[in-house]
Amino acid sequence: MADNSLPLVTDPGARTATRRDRLRAVAVEADLDAIIISNLVNVRYLTGFTGSNAALLVRPNGADVLATDGRYTTQARAQAPDLEIVIERACAPALAGLAARNGALRLGYESHVVTIDGLAHLQSAMAGLGSGTEPVSIHAAVETLRAIKDGSEIEALRAACGIADRALASLIADGGLRAGRTEREVGRDLDNRMLSLGAEAVSFETIVAAGANSAIPHHRPDEAVLAGGDFVKLDFGATYAGYHSDMTRTFVLGAPAAWQRDIYDLVATSQRLGREALTVGAAVVDVDAAARTPIVEAGHGPAFTHGLGHGVGLEIHEAPGLSALGAGKLEADMVVTVEPGVYLPGRGGVRIEDTLVVGTDGPDLLTLTSKELVAL
Repeated sequence: MADNSLPLVTDPGARTATRRDRLRAVAVEADLDAIIISNLVNVRYLTGFTGSNAALLVRPNGADVLATDGRYTTQARAQAPDLEIVIERACAPALAGLAARNGALRLGYESHVVTIDGLAHLQSAMAGLGSGTEPVSIHAAVETLRAIKDGSEIEALRAACGIADRALASLIADGGLRAGRTEREVGRDLDNRMLSLGAEAVSFETIVAAGANSAIPHHRPDEAVLAGGDFVKLDFGATYAGYHSDMTRTFVLGAPAAWQRDIYDLVATSQRLGREALTVGAAVVDVDAAARTPIVEAGHGPAFTHGLGHGVGLEIHEAPGLSALGAGKLEADMVVTVEPGVYLPGRGGVRIEDTLVVGTDGPDLLTLTSKELVAL
């Protein structure tokens, strides 16, 4: 049964209109006459509409238009009541033609989303409607805006993380993480607990990795049986109001061996340093380095095989990326994961992951499950 204590998260027109105004400023700065958004996640972010076929026309004068097909007429009017609705199956070309007919010559589009064929359809829709029409890439402009969360987004993420915390606590309290169960059984049990607590979906395929499988960073749970002495790594999350949580905890079945405690303590130190490095203005590469340095100095640098973390929100992986190859600096109200790991092939591995909000007074921890080494 859903948890009635969860907040009611809504996305009224005023909030999405503010987001469109931020994109409108991008259009003005780039001297664009309009922008077409065709990434469905970005359409949802800018309008609140959740259908499976849509595009959005954002104009400098504020006369924005949402296009979808006839299956979603009622839904579009309910979820985006402040927008003009156009009903067309080919949403983006319909909006491109509308923009061109209304004098838009420089039309922004999402080049990282639109295929070559899709671009051809946009160009065809604009052809013959005036000389000089030109599609112009806005690259990942909306994803850049999405990297900084507003208050409603942070509360939805907090609720999603709370669901995951409670689901894991109930799994452990009920003896669900024990020798003799398969990885797949544990994963399905954890998923069902998140759904019963109010998650609308799981964030991604839950990772349950026991014994030697815990040394595989993204192992998919199978029929492997949990056994005494195993590391058991759980990487999972809940989705609430469209927003995703992400957390990893690693346990030991029985008393930990010395090597297990050493590796766990090393990863815990790395994770703490990574969290402490989440300060406004910090370069993402420096945050990664803060967490990676103790692992490298301990001789396990090659066993930390991925970046430190990533943004999370309407998608499980968003900007910014925290890695040695990342770019940019942290800003207030970015929501990111910190998830270092050490993976020893054939033996086992440890990853500890939290979701946090970057803040001027330090990071706000959203995943509250203890990070102490727990022997079950």
